Amino acid sequence: MKSTTLYFREGGSDKIYQAAVEANGDGYVVNFAYGRRGNTLTTGTKTDVPVPLETANRLFDKLVASKLAKGYKPSDSEASPVPGYVIPDDTGIRPQLLNAVQEKDLEGMIQSPDWVAQEKFDGRRLLIAKIGNTVKGINRNGLRVAVPSAILMSALAIPGSYLLDGEAVGDVFHAFDILEHEDRDLCQLPLSKRLAVLEKLLHKHDRHAIRRIPTATQRWEKEAMFETLRGENREGIVFKRRDAPYTIGRPASGGTALKFKFVTTASCLVAGLNGKRSVKLALLDDGVEVFAGNATIPPNCNIPPVGAIVEIRYLYAFRESGCLFQPVYLGPREDIPREECVVGQLKFKVDPQPA
Repeated sequence: MKSTTLYFREGGSDKIYQAAVEANGDGYVVNFAYGRRGNTLTTGTKTDVPVPLETANRLFDKLVASKLAKGYKPSDSEASPVPGYVIPDDTGIRPQLLNAVQEKDLEGMIQSPDWVAQEKFDGRRLLIAKIGNTVKGINRNGLRVAVPSAILMSALAIPGSYLLDGEAVGDVFHAFDILEHEDRDLCQLPLSKRLAVLEKLLHKHDRHAIRRIPTATQRWEKEAMFETLRGENREGIVFKRRDAPYTIGRPASGGTALKFKFVTTASCLVAGLNGKRSVKLALLDDGVEVFAGNATIPPNCNIPPVGAIVEIRYLYAFRESGCLFQPVYLGPREDIPREECVVGQLKFKVDPQPA
């Protein structure tokens, strides 16, 4: 019967995921276990009751495929394939991921000449690599993904080879960094020099579908950007150290690139279907799913299946219940691993202080 062990190593993450088809009475079940390597694993099942072997194998294949698509590897050395599986097109390229910054720390970064600011867009993370006449898109897990045709045509029009990092919002790519140019690795250069290369590259070739994100460097520019973005209820703002190299992965804490969101969102699990285009939401608390409220799916969106990961905007969460207040469905998040759908994301309601 089928079984596998998958691994995920990136930045401070070192995780393991195990799955197996096992006999149970007159049928079969699909069980799994996951967690940080060396720690006690959280266990679960994809089959509440035994099912025929054919059904169990199909569920197992779907589960493994979903983990491979999220960046898990079939061996710790990344050398041994899992029999019967095709590994997604892993480019070997990983982006820099950002930690959040507390509002109380913003003033220091606005005042300091060591930090610059850029707008944080509400889109999907995308890297664009161009070599010759070939353009490929890369997601936050390092896997090759499709590039919208408008962005593809704009990318082909920019001469030379390059690797851009940015955010795709619909058919527009907002570039905020450059990692390679003409076969030269720029990651160890300070941000200020990388931005100069990016500006030169896109200055004459800044097309409608590829746009360079403005960078605020002076105190008054950062103050103005912050107030404008907050006033317009935009996604957020990112602060980066101007002298920092580009470091892949997410640091355990802090870092040289930090984000602050003006709107509050959370990546949640779909725990059930309520009918009338409503789904139950859940988050992980020490590996255990806890109820986080319900969300209505708009008529123009497909209803996500149980087990899917979705992005939800909300006003705040109730500390007692953990439920989201005024949840709004934003869409699926196929690039977010299940392990990141944790209660620790939440912004809780602040109770008024007694007089």
